[in-house]
Amino acid sequence: MEPISPPTITKYLPGYLPAYLSNGVVGLRAGRIPPLDGLAILNGFAGVDPASGVESFARVPYPLAGGVEIDDLRLSEVARDVVLEGQAYDFSCGELHTRLRFDTDRTRASIETVTFCSRTLPSLVLQEMTLRVDRACDASMRCGIDHMGVLGMFKDRRTEPRTGGDDVSGSLLWESYGALAHAGEAYGAQFLGAEATEEKDQSDMAALSSTFRFRARTGRTYRLRQISAVVSEEVHHQPDLQAVRLVYGGVARGFDRLRAENRAAWSELWRGRLNLAGAPSRWQALADAAYFYLHTSVHPSSPTSTSMFGLAYWPDYHYYRGHIMWDIDTFTVPPLILTQPEAARSLLEFRSLRLEAARRNASMHGYRGVQFPWESSLRLGEESAPAEGAASTHEHHVSPDVAFAFSQFLHATHDWEWGRTNAWPVLAGVAEWVGSRGVETKRGFEIKHAGGVAEKSEPVDNNAFVNVAARTALLEATRFAEPLGHRADPTWEKLARSMFVPIDRNGVVRNHDAYRRTEEKGETPEAAAALFPQAYDCSPRVERATFEFYLELADKYVGAPMLSALLGVYAARIGDRERSLELFERGYAAFVVDPFSVTTEYDRERFPEQPVAAPFTANIGGFLLSCLFGLPGLRLGEGDPASWCGRLVILPAGWDAIEVDRIWARGREARLIAETGAESATIAWR
Repeated sequence: MEPISPPTITKYLPGYLPAYLSNGVVGLRAGRIPPLDGLAILNGFAGVDPASGVESFARVPYPLAGGVEIDDLRLSEVARDVVLEGQAYDFSCGELHTRLRFDTDRTRASIETVTFCSRTLPSLVLQEMTLRVDRACDASMRCGIDHMGVLGMFKDRRTEPRTGGDDVSGSLLWESYGALAHAGEAYGAQFLGAEATEEKDQSDMAALSSTFRFRARTGRTYRLRQISAVVSEEVHHQPDLQAVRLVYGGVARGFDRLRAENRAAWSELWRGRLNLAGAPSRWQALADAAYFYLHTSVHPSSPTSTSMFGLAYWPDYHYYRGHIMWDIDTFTVPPLILTQPEAARSLLEFRSLRLEAARRNASMHGYRGVQFPWESSLRLGEESAPAEGAASTHEHHVSPDVAFAFSQFLHATHDWEWGRTNAWPVLAGVAEWVGSRGVETKRGFEIKHAGGVAEKSEPVDNNAFVNVAARTALLEATRFAEPLGHRADPTWEKLARSMFVPIDRNGVVRNHDAYRRTEEKGETPEAAAALFPQAYDCSPRVERATFEFYLELADKYVGAPMLSALLGVYAARIGDRERSLELFERGYAAFVVDPFSVTTEYDRERFPEQPVAAPFTANIGGFLLSCLFGLPGLRLGEGDPASWCGRLVILPAGWDAIEVDRIWARGREARLIAETGAESATIAWR
């Protein structure tokens, strides 16, 4: 069954966010007229944020720019009057289809574009523009790479690449603002349908473009195909030359073949689609959109993980400057472990390859081991929090969050060779850091003066989420030492077993030592998050009391980022299916906006003062985490995958089952079925 795509739109309202297209390497925003209204960012390409001065993601020149001219009237000159006849985003293959009507005094022109980012050659983005007219006229079609409005500068610009040949129409080397990095771009153009003359602007500062002039006639279709490559210095030290090579490869493979291969790659990914049996089609559409936007934002070739908004950017918000934060490790990696493990591996390698920066960060704070930053820079993995960066000094759950993601990957894959090289230095380094971060007291091993999920102005003692994550990091490092060819430090397990977790007389895990529900952000269910998605082992009494307590506060919290998408799981785990559905409605569905079903950071009604920024991967990942792990009761571990399912399945009201035709476990394909009321979900080998 095909995934459900958003409805075709014919009216483009002022508040709309443009369509977000990506493959995890290149990210595009394509507007009402894609060749005119677009911008791009590139995984690994960094510049200086002019507002804060910190390292940030940086825009690159738009690689699929273009235009049309009819009767000496340019499309760009009358863009406001161009009629949008339809724009449709096809989630089955990641293609954006746009139909436009362009009228002059004498001629009516129909323009269609198909835009997509290749998953099989992930440095390539492609666009086909077709033109039809209702009378004979002089016409031109243009494509190229546009740098207008992009902070940075040309370091090189060529309309005749050094390699020669006709397949590549132009190339450039671009330097980011602040001269932190360079990117290379190149494009190849193919015009079909008539004899045409090609013109290029030779000006040193002009946008790279190829304009094809021809005599257009009725009944004919004219096509301009563009294949562009965008390469970061992160992956090649001469990115412009490599972009040229990649365009040659793309042209040799051909537009039609690349399009077919991209569709096939998406078809393969969609085998991991979550089928919400019994749920209304609206919920299936929401699940499909979440799955699509998560997977469109990551790729096994992603050199620098993915940001809080994937590779999306629009100039109405800072988008956390593209920094890599703990939300990726906690909410994004686990669903990918089951559905696209090679992409999960790539996100984890961003951490392991920047371990030295984390080691220096720990040393600067007076600790041993590795301390991953609150907001990691793209290039080196250093702390890049803007302004005073107060959170970076006490938000100390990040390193255990990273370690947990690595341990989850090892449980799911048993990839011991990769684990020895990449995972063990992280697991051991975080365990060493935890040992130096806490103190032993009469109550046990305590972590004082730390911040948790709530991001409060002042740190607290023994935050439940921090302590549980740290405890898990110690236990998992101990557990994986032998399979990875090492000997565990015996103090790790000792400290883990004595880790202090604040629990009151009613059996409620408290957010922290001095917790009061009326305190700043006291409604944040940090302690509930210590049970899920973290994995605190506690009695059924403590679990129920904890979930019930924080669900009483949910009405005040829901609508905030991250944990809102998990509230429905907490209600399900105490058996309240109606409340579960209600909280998924308010904690996730309320965040999804038209026209392209993207998930925002905040619920717009609860937080009208916040900008509408999307797609927010923490909320997307949180919902998928709920559907793949929380509601089915999956807990990855050492045993056979069948043993990962160990609790009664309770789903939101009206949902009969969650079925996934293909998940990955230990390198093999398996099927996941979680039927409401079943003693446990099932994982069966395919």
